[in-house]
Amino acid sequence: MGLQMVVGTKPLYIKVHPSDNTAIVVNDRGVEQGARFDSGIEAIEKIPQGHKIALETVEAGGMIRRYDEIIGYAVKRIEKGSWIKESMLTLPTPPSLENLDIGTNIKEILIEPTKRTFKGFRNSNGTVGTKNILGITTSVQCVVGVLEYAVEKIKKQLLPLYENVDDVVALKHAYGCGVAIQAEDADIPIRTITNLSTHPNFGGEVMVVGLGCEKLQASVITDDAKNILLLQEKTGFQNMVESILEMAEEKLKKLNVRKREDCPISDLVIGVQCGGSDAFSGVTANPAVGYASDLFIKAGATVLFSEVTEVRDAIHLLTPRAINDQVGKALIREMKWYDDYLAKGSADRSANPTPGNKRGGLSNIVEKALGSVVKSGTSPIVDVLAPGEKVRQKGLVFAATPASDFVCGTLQAASGIHLQVFTTGRGTPYNLPVVPVLKVSTRSSLKKEWHDLIDLDAGTIATGEETLEEVGQKIFESIIRIASGEEKTWGDHWGITNDLTLFNPAPIT
Repeated sequence: MGLQMVVGTKPLYIKVHPSDNTAIVVNDRGVEQGARFDSGIEAIEKIPQGHKIALETVEAGGMIRRYDEIIGYAVKRIEKGSWIKESMLTLPTPPSLENLDIGTNIKEILIEPTKRTFKGFRNSNGTVGTKNILGITTSVQCVVGVLEYAVEKIKKQLLPLYENVDDVVALKHAYGCGVAIQAEDADIPIRTITNLSTHPNFGGEVMVVGLGCEKLQASVITDDAKNILLLQEKTGFQNMVESILEMAEEKLKKLNVRKREDCPISDLVIGVQCGGSDAFSGVTANPAVGYASDLFIKAGATVLFSEVTEVRDAIHLLTPRAINDQVGKALIREMKWYDDYLAKGSADRSANPTPGNKRGGLSNIVEKALGSVVKSGTSPIVDVLAPGEKVRQKGLVFAATPASDFVCGTLQAASGIHLQVFTTGRGTPYNLPVVPVLKVSTRSSLKKEWHDLIDLDAGTIATGEETLEEVGQKIFESIIRIASGEEKTWGDHWGITNDLTLFNPAPIT
């Protein structure tokens, strides 16, 4: 990315590529009419922070360029120095999924590999955990009330007795009954639940609480009857709760003997995601995360990036990075599947971005996608996962998910991430119960406002105080400390989590 930043006396703007005819305003309060930039361009109206200024006059029908890509066409003449608003652009046609280049832009990562280690919990199957958690999976929503009551008792009565266990988490969801269990695409929620139950942070101790009559039988999640507890087999509420506590204590005893040990960075699986994005996302936080991603991949680790609708308009930049024809075709397959999925619901790509994204300066999904994909860094893409599939290869992996924060986080956790890096420009207290979420702000003002929710500030890149490589290195170091249990994210410090949210495109009966 050829980031060009005008950083003399204020006002300030960021221009990503020399061919761009638009830039985003850096100043916290925007710029006033008449403000003159060091380049000589004068704002002919007030322009808010993160919103676009026209660097040249664009005639009606003319191209608006950012990231060296066309993000839209002018609805009417746009004067030089004016505020380019969302309503002034029409969406370009999405990239065709036919005849895309595959494997034509494979780059060597020019970073020295590190021999660093982290402190993890080694599992008997060769995987590594970064937390030591008792995970209790539900097979149906019907049991959630009883399980939540039991988990509260476990945390108060049992957990303090097992000091090496970090937490007890109920993996609750709305699936299991009233669903078309044999329908096409029902495999997505089923494998998500099943894969979550064996997350590396659970130390191999599977525990499933079911009702007994549901369509998703507990035996589908685990084939070991010793790990299943069915409430319809118990005599009353108190017996249900006591039975859950008895099984939980057996698991806690086994988890309590786990100890952290030195593990190579290559054992880590990192998920990257953005939410509450703004126009700074693609020039501060996301490229810094991309640099950290390259650092981890150079060390032999695995990085997952996702959000189909937020990469679809940049697919022509991704297939050239596919390591082979099979991976390239898999990327195209997931884009096509989601195109068809949206069409079934009479939705299209204009439904994204959100109102908050637009307030942050993002005009449309094309601009959002171009800023989103830079979280993936520059490494070759070595594999593609369908929603909820387990990681099976080290390196950079595209894990297909919707863009929804909670659905994406749930699916990435099912794929086996140890930690998620979450970039945000508008701010969100989002956090996952299974893995820590490291939140990185795109703007320094957000970090100041949310000083006890945002973990790292990438807004210093916009003002020239730090380079994206320096912020990327900070992200890399913080991930190692969190994975080792030496540092907590703010979300984990406060103990806040969002519900796991399944992606279920199958019918409900």
